[in-house]
Amino acid sequence: MLDKYKQMFCNIANLMQGCEFMEENKLPIQNEISNEEIKNLIYTIRGKQVMLDSDVARLFKYQTKDLNRNVRNNIERFPEYYCFQLTNEEYKSLRCKIFTLNENGRGQHRKYLPYVFTEYGITMLAGLLKSEVAVNVSIKIVNSFIEMRKFLSANGQVFERLTNMEYKLLEHDKKFDIIFNQLQHEESIKQRIFFEGQIYDAYSLIVDIIKKANKKILIIDNYVDDNILKMLTKKKNNVEIVILTSDKSNIQNIDIQKFNKEYPILKVAKMNKFHDRFIVIDNREMYHLGASIKDLGKKCFGINKIEDMEIIKKIISL
Repeated sequence: MLDKYKQMFCNIANLMQGCEFMEENKLPIQNEISNEEIKNLIYTIRGKQVMLDSDVARLFKYQTKDLNRNVRNNIERFPEYYCFQLTNEEYKSLRCKIFTLNENGRGQHRKYLPYVFTEYGITMLAGLLKSEVAVNVSIKIVNSFIEMRKFLSANGQVFERLTNMEYKLLEHDKKFDIIFNQLQHEESIKQRIFFEGQIYDAYSLIVDIIKKANKKILIIDNYVDDNILKMLTKKKNNVEIVILTSDKSNIQNIDIQKFNKEYPILKVAKMNKFHDRFIVIDNREMYHLGASIKDLGKKCFGINKIEDMEIIKKIISL
């Protein structure tokens, strides 16, 4: 049912926005063209119902270049609400919106940007050309314009609802993509194995974990060095950092002082209660690291998320 409504919206959007260009002699013109065929050549551009110069030329049995030459030679008779030339952006937009352009070769190889005509411009053009075919066809075109206007007016609320429906579908699609990406990202953090040489991948994951903190980061690692400081520059502002490490660590007081001048607040304490490495985020998320942060990617190791709050509380309280 949803696909049905989306297809209906597409058809109406194509009808209202107008996006089809045709090469000359691509569309066979019958002696008696129907109103329905004419309606299919009417588009809405800049809020006006218009017909493309190439379509008008075929209906009038003229070459497009000859028709446009007559317009340029009598441009004073064609104000903007009679006729106007599409901009580059409008032309590109219209071409890319209709997939039939590539299928049928329509709208390709145009040397100049096309003109479009309102019903007033088509009537003026028919009188200017003084062609019996142009006069007769212009009457049918104007009638089709009037019927189209009545149809759009009578069904305006339907179009608005369909437009709103399409916008909502697009918004839902965007939200779904965001949630799906977040779930994928969260799953990748829960458990990861890194092999020798995956230095950047491991570094990126630790940075992602650091970025999650809103208040506090606790890092437990007996062998940290100044590499951890480079990662911690990625943290959010005003997030407190506490590093618990041993005397074997290679992080200097001068490094800590310099870091605190630009990215406060960092505290480093020495202790020997831990063998393994942990990162705790906001006292509620904890990650177990199978290798010291300074050795990420040098050998095969794993990172696992621990979700048991009782374990997290015990680690914090030590």
